[in-house]
Formats: sequence, C-alpha cells, structure tokens
Amino acid sequence: MARHSFARFATPVTSSVLVMTWCWCTLAADVTVHYPTWPLLIGNERGPVLQLHVRVPEGESWGLESIELSLEGTESLDDIARLELYRSEPDNPWSTAHRLAEGVVNSQEVRLACDQELSSGQHSFWLACRLAPSAKVGRLVQIRLQAVGTSQGRVRPVAGGRRGPQRVGVALRQAGQDGVHTYRIPALATTPRGTLLCVYDMRRRSPRDLQGDIDIGLSRSTDAGQTWAATHVIMDMGTYGGLPEEQNGCSDPGLIVDHQTGTVFCFAVWMHGKPGKHQWRDDGSEPGYEIGKTAQLLMVRSDDDGVTWSKPVNLTRQVKPYDWWLLVHSPQQGIQLADGTLVMPAQGRNETGRKFSTLLVSRDHGATWQVGTPADHDTSECQAVELSDGSIMLNMRNDREKFRSVAITRDLGKTWTEHPTSRRVLIEPTCNGSLLRVALPGRTPPHVLLFANPHSQQARTHQSIQVSFDDGMTWPESHRMLLDEGRGFGYPSLTQVDADRIGIVYEGSQAHLVFERIRLSDLVSGSR
Repeated sequence: MARHSFARFATPVTSSVLVMTWCWCTLAADVTVHYPTWPLLIGNERGPVLQLHVRVPEGESWGLESIELSLEGTESLDDIARLELYRSEPDNPWSTAHRLAEGVVNSQEVRLACDQELSSGQHSFWLACRLAPSAKVGRLVQIRLQAVGTSQGRVRPVAGGRRGPQRVGVALRQAGQDGVHTYRIPALATTPRGTLLCVYDMRRRSPRDLQGDIDIGLSRSTDAGQTWAATHVIMDMGTYGGLPEEQNGCSDPGLIVDHQTGTVFCFAVWMHGKPGKHQWRDDGSEPGYEIGKTAQLLMVRSDDDGVTWSKPVNLTRQVKPYDWWLLVHSPQQGIQLADGTLVMPAQGRNETGRKFSTLLVSRDHGATWQVGTPADHDTSECQAVELSDGSIMLNMRNDREKFRSVAITRDLGKTWTEHPTSRRVLIEPTCNGSLLRVALPGRTPPHVLLFANPHSQQARTHQSIQVSFDDGMTWPESHRMLLDEGRGFGYPSLTQVDADRIGIVYEGSQAHLVFERIRLSDLVSGSR
C-alpha cells in the first residue's frame, strides 16, 4: 500500500489541555503528556501515540535523556514493530523532521534513550508507533508514558486525553493512492458469503463534489477486513455524449444486498454536462428526465459476490416524478425485510427544489423500484432500519438544525410520523450518519441499534458509535465509543461482519478512508 502522511489530518493539542494539566501538580507541571484518540492504521508508515511537552524554566537549560513507557494492556506486542520519538516543529505538532530515539518492543516496559539539549521555554515531542506487517485488525495497543528522564532528574508527567487503548485498523484508502486525489463517501456491506464490500468516490483531480472527474471504486475483503484487494472501478461514464470525463462524474455510492438471491446492487448519481454545477444547488439538477438537465440515478449489480459488475442501468424515469428536481439514493447501505423486500434510503429535491428524505422499495428482488413520499424536508442523506414492531425508522441528516431528524413509516414510505427523538436527541455537525440493527441471540433485549456519526455540533470530529437498547428511544452516554477525535469528513458506514463483530468505514483523521473492526461485546458492555 502507498505511504500516507497523517500530519495533514491530525488535530493539534489545544491550549485548554495545557491549562488543565498545569493546575494538577506544580512539580510535574514542567512535563505534560496528551493522549489523542484515534486508531493505529495498517498501511500508514507510522501512527501518532502521544504528545509530550517539556517546559524549561526561564534562564535554565535541561537535557532530555530518556522516556519510559508501559505497554500493559496491549493485546499483542507482536503487533508493534518499533517505537520512535520525534521533536515537533512549532507550526506542525506532528511533524517528522527530527527523530530523537527509536527502539523495538521486547517487553511491556520500554525505555528509549536520547540526548537532547533543551533551552528555556516549551518544547514538544511526539511518540510514533510503527505497526508490524503481521498486526491484526481490531486488536488493542496501549502505550503510556511513565516517566521522563532529564538532567534535573526523573519526572512523572501529568496526563490528559485518551483513557483507553488505540485500536488497530486499516488505512483503506489514502491521499494520492493509485493517482487519485481524494477518496470520499464510503458505503460498506457484507454479502451472504461474509465478504466485505466497500464502495466510494474516486475523486481523481480534486476533493470537490460533482460535477467533476469522479468514478465509483470498490474494495473487497474475504478475511473480515484484515486485507483488501486492489481497487476495482465499477462505475465510470467515461466521455459519454462526447463530453470530457470531468463532465461525466459518478458519485455518492450506496449498496444493498439481497440475502435471498446473493445479488448486490450499487447505486450512484451521475451528472452529465453542467460544468461548475452541483445536483443539490440551484439548477445543478432540474425537473424532468433529460440527461444533461436532471441528475441521473444509476444502478449496477453483481451476482458473483462483488467480483464482476453489470453495466449501469438508469432508473431515473422509473422512480422520479417528473416535477421533482432530483431523486437519488442515499450513500449508505440499504436493508432487506423478512419477506424479501429491499429498502434503500433515498433523498431528493421536490417540485420547488426543496430537499427531502424518503425510501426506494423493491418487492421483486431489484427488478423494479418504487419511491415513497418525503419523510421530512430540509433533510438529505439518511439510513433506514427495521424496528421491533416491523416499522421502519429513517434517520436523516438535518440541514436546519444540529440534530438528526427521525421519522417512522409502517407502510414502506407512503406515510410518515415524526419520532419522539427527532431534532432533539442525536447531535450532528450536518453530515451523513449510519444506523444498523444488530441481533443479540439469547440476550435481553434481543437486538440493539448502533448509530455512528461525528459526535459534534461544531465540526466533523469525534467520530463515534452509540448504542440504543430500546429501538432508538434513548442513546446512553455510557455506551458511546469514541473512535477518532481528529478532523476528518465523517461519512461513516456500519455493517455486521459476523455474529461477534461489526465493521465501520469512515473518513478519518489518519487516512481518507479508515476501516475498523469492533467486538459487539465491547459496544454492548460499554467498554471503551
């Protein structure tokens, strides 16, 4: 895999952390350590573990001689190839310009020796972890700074930040990999054979949305996400109609798996022409059906577990009312009901151009599709899940407020009622989210709902997973797992890997697309 620099995505330690630590201990206030929350990723050259700050009093000069580390709580020392200590640049706290020390890991206690003269003022360092090629996805790495050896003596640092270990994940897609500028908008699903499929935007020339040179790529894993096959382009409209590729972009993929037939469907929105336009703004998409006027809803299918894919089928005339400005799927995973009905979350713009969320439904295994009515307005990207009573909950991105909109339908999207939690419980920074129902055989309750999104109302940071034990009525703070506190683009997608584990792909701080695998028992028990 290509090397990836995480410095561009990392969130620096804020001054509030330093202020907090200074009030704890006068002696130890000269040495502070911050533990960020984000994963260590297979495919990255190194991963940041902790940031160390040493403040030398005015008029003095110290020597930094060593750091002492404890790896107690690390599930396997074999996952770590080596540890490295770097000095930070003032304008880039995670820079790799000056390596001061390095060492291999042979036990749970590690000492890295260094010889660094420190003048008066504050100095910052960070510890990096290089994962071994054999590192296993989902295992935990715990590295804590125990003491710092200085010419003034051995100092125990004051700590802030992460309380728990870091999880080993995968840098599924990285900036510039395969010559692609930006990877975005992942959707993750599991086939009946247990294969993981992840589709995403391949934004070849820039990070911007449509219109642009964008294709739909697929990554496929047959070992529960430990390794992934090379990217396979499954939707590319090329130079259709004689226009260049940057005027034939396909974007925002979504997946739905028919577990009765084994067929997998992938949807995408296609824009033809309209340079500089966007389907969600102004006349980027217009009423009617004409290619080049309204954005088109395309679908491809695979009948061999995601190995090969059909040519695109255009569903626009089949599902979109003529007067609507836009109707497309939502970039997420759809669901299948017990009777075989396929339910795909969808979004669009009505006859006045106003945004809404709804459902696309197929009762004949994807041969034909019907659209529901809007569940709510000023909403867009959404996720559907079946509740205990057979109703369907639609959880929606809300462009009016910093809370998720939630609605219920009992007739496959013909009519809707507002859920009691709508626009008042689940927070968001205006971003896509993911909702998944997971069975817990032999337990009470027999299933839980998992919800993932950037848990913030300010920015797309603090990518988290929450758990509801009562069909989405409550989401206890005790069962919120923080995966990545850094700044990314969010857009998580959840799937059930097997009976014991779930998988998630999201746009994180350490790679464009991050895959993590998490034990269900950790989520249900509230273990972080």
